[in-house]
Amino acid sequence: MSTSTLTKEEAAPVEEPVTRKPSTRKRLVPYWLLLPGIVWLLVFFALPMVYQASTSVQTGSLEQGFEVTWHFRTYWDAFQEYWPQFVRSLLYAGTATLLCLLLGYPLAYMIAFKAGRWRNLVLVLVIAPFFTSFLIRTLAWKTILADDSVVVDALNALHVLDVTSWLGWTEGDRVLATPMAVVCGLTYNFLPFMILPLYTSLERIDGRLHEAAKDLYASPATTFRKVTFPLSMPGVVSGTLLTFIPASGDYVNAELLGSTDTKMVGNVIQSQFLRVLDYPTAAALSFILMAIVLLMVTVYIRRAGTEDLV
Repeated sequence: MSTSTLTKEEAAPVEEPVTRKPSTRKRLVPYWLLLPGIVWLLVFFALPMVYQASTSVQTGSLEQGFEVTWHFRTYWDAFQEYWPQFVRSLLYAGTATLLCLLLGYPLAYMIAFKAGRWRNLVLVLVIAPFFTSFLIRTLAWKTILADDSVVVDALNALHVLDVTSWLGWTEGDRVLATPMAVVCGLTYNFLPFMILPLYTSLERIDGRLHEAAKDLYASPATTFRKVTFPLSMPGVVSGTLLTFIPASGDYVNAELLGSTDTKMVGNVIQSQFLRVLDYPTAAALSFILMAIVLLMVTVYIRRAGTEDLV
């Protein structure tokens, strides 16, 4: 067809749709929504961190006053004097985290796949301890682990305390005021922090994957090893982090369930701040603990091979 026979409509050029740029006000909406959170972090996180950082390089006394002298040797002196408490804190927190994983994974698996209509009730029971004060829950364990308690009598009858005493976690027939008591308190108090991320991760797994594994003649153990556990790794990683990080800095369990030989670095920091009133050493210990935990968490996440945290 020649151009002379085209109608006016056919010969007219096609107009491109006009793309309107969003107004400046609309572009700023996401930043306005982020502003309250940013202000909160600045006031209650960044500014206290800066203040504590400046406190850690101060010298002086409570009577004469403290001033910033950039005395970084406080960090080395604090670590050199209190390194056993750092090692003890990481050991107790790591043991409690492992126990939480061993206890929490089967329970989370049961809630996700087996609880059925009882799922909500079991979840409420998991978080029910949060309705009680952390201090009261820890004090309750003093009664549970008392020398004349049923629990200790059962452990003696099963000769469990013989093994833990040989390992140095208990003292003879006594559990209270020993490392085992502190680890039990940490495990109990932080167990929900492990169960909830595990349940969330397991609940997301498509049940058809289990059916496909069964159709391929995979045993339940193989299905768990090849399908369930790898897909639940985000929950494992986030659960262990939510358990280990607060447990490593905890001081309540060691204070109430332990003795002078089971003090963690959190107890040292609390004592330096509130009793000794050596603020630079306390601030330096806090930053050392934070640096150690941050390094361990970074290495752990890289080795775990997942960044898809719940």
